[in-house]
Amino acid sequence: MKSIEPVTAWKNGEQLEANLLNAYIINDNLATSCSFYYSLNTSGDGTEAMPLVLGQVVAEGNLTMSGDDYIAWDNSNEQAYQYIAEKLNLTLI
Repeated sequence: MKSIEPVTAWKNGEQLEANLLNAYIINDNLATSCSFYYSLNTSGDGTEAMPLVLGQVVAEGNLTMSGDDYIAWDNSNEQAYQYIAEKLNLTLI
Protein backbone atom coordinates (compact mmCIF):
# COMPACT_ATOMS: atom_id res chain seq x y z
CA MET A 1 0.00 0.00 0.00
CA LYS A 2 1.26 3.49 -0.88
CA SER A 3 0.15 7.01 -0.03
CA ILE A 4 -0.89 9.11 -3.02
CA GLU A 5 -1.73 12.75 -3.63
CA PRO A 6 -5.46 12.89 -2.83
CA VAL A 7 -7.90 12.36 -5.70
CA THR A 8 -11.68 12.70 -5.56
CA ALA A 9 -14.30 10.52 -7.17
CA TRP A 10 -18.05 10.01 -6.92
CA LYS A 11 -19.26 6.75 -5.44
CA ASN A 12 -22.88 6.00 -4.60
CA GLY A 13 -23.84 9.68 -4.87
CA GLU A 14 -21.10 10.78 -2.50
CA GLN A 15 -17.83 12.55 -3.30
CA LEU A 16 -14.95 10.69 -1.65
CA GLU A 17 -11.26 11.49 -1.42
CA ALA A 18 -8.81 8.64 -1.92
CA ASN A 19 -5.29 9.00 -0.55
CA LEU A 20 -4.11 5.38 -0.59
CA LEU A 21 -3.23 3.06 -3.48
CA ASN A 22 -3.53 -0.64 -2.73
CA ALA A 23 -2.43 -3.26 -5.26
CA TYR A 24 -1.54 -6.89 -5.61
CA ILE A 25 -0.72 -9.38 -8.35
CA ILE A 26 -3.60 -11.50 -9.55
CA ASN A 27 -1.72 -13.30 -12.33
CA ASP A 28 1.89 -13.45 -13.53
CA ASN A 29 2.87 -15.87 -16.27
CA LEU A 30 6.57 -15.25 -15.42
CA ALA A 31 7.38 -14.70 -19.10
CA THR A 32 5.44 -11.93 -20.83
CA SER A 33 2.79 -10.31 -18.62
CA CYS A 34 1.52 -9.63 -15.13
CA SER A 35 -1.96 -8.50 -14.06
CA PHE A 36 -2.60 -6.39 -10.98
CA TYR A 37 -5.74 -5.63 -9.00
CA TYR A 38 -5.71 -2.08 -7.63
CA SER A 39 -7.95 -0.01 -5.41
CA LEU A 40 -7.95 3.65 -4.46
CA ASN A 41 -8.98 3.96 -0.83
CA THR A 42 -9.74 6.50 1.82
CA SER A 43 -7.55 6.39 4.89
CA GLY A 44 -9.39 4.34 7.49
CA ASP A 45 -8.27 6.31 10.51
CA GLY A 46 -8.18 9.80 8.98
CA THR A 47 -4.46 10.27 9.59
CA GLU A 48 -1.35 10.03 7.45
CA ALA A 49 0.71 8.39 10.19
CA MET A 50 1.98 4.85 9.89
CA PRO A 51 0.66 2.25 9.94
CA LEU A 52 -1.66 3.12 7.09
CA VAL A 53 -5.19 1.80 7.47
CA LEU A 54 -7.38 1.12 4.45
CA GLY A 55 -10.78 2.72 4.51
CA GLN A 56 -13.52 2.73 1.92
CA VAL A 57 -12.79 1.71 -1.68
CA VAL A 58 -13.30 4.74 -3.91
CA ALA A 59 -12.31 3.10 -7.22
CA GLU A 60 -10.91 -0.28 -8.27
CA GLY A 61 -9.89 -2.22 -11.31
CA ASN A 62 -7.24 -4.33 -13.04
CA LEU A 63 -4.12 -3.38 -14.99
CA THR A 64 -1.85 -5.57 -17.10
CA MET A 65 1.87 -4.97 -17.52
CA SER A 66 3.29 -6.52 -20.69
CA GLY A 67 5.82 -6.07 -23.48
CA ASP A 68 8.84 -3.86 -22.79
CA ASP A 69 7.37 -2.74 -19.46
CA TYR A 70 7.24 -6.34 -18.23
CA ILE A 71 10.74 -7.11 -19.50
CA ALA A 72 12.13 -4.00 -17.75
CA TRP A 73 10.29 -4.73 -14.46
CA ASP A 74 12.69 -5.80 -11.72
CA ASN A 75 9.88 -7.63 -9.84
CA SER A 76 10.02 -5.10 -7.01
CA ASN A 77 6.92 -3.80 -5.30
CA GLU A 78 8.21 -0.24 -5.66
CA GLN A 79 8.46 -0.45 -9.44
CA ALA A 80 5.04 -2.12 -9.65
CA TYR A 81 3.44 0.71 -7.65
CA GLN A 82 5.23 3.28 -9.82
CA TYR A 83 3.92 1.58 -12.98
CA ILE A 84 0.34 1.45 -11.65
CA ALA A 85 0.46 5.06 -10.47
CA GLU A 86 1.77 6.20 -13.86
CA LYS A 87 -0.97 4.34 -15.75
CA LEU A 88 -3.66 5.80 -13.45
CA ASN A 89 -2.13 9.30 -13.54
CA LEU A 90 -1.55 9.29 -9.77
CA THR A 91 1.31 10.81 -7.78
CA LEU A 92 2.94 8.63 -5.12
CA ILE A 93 4.00 10.36 -1.91
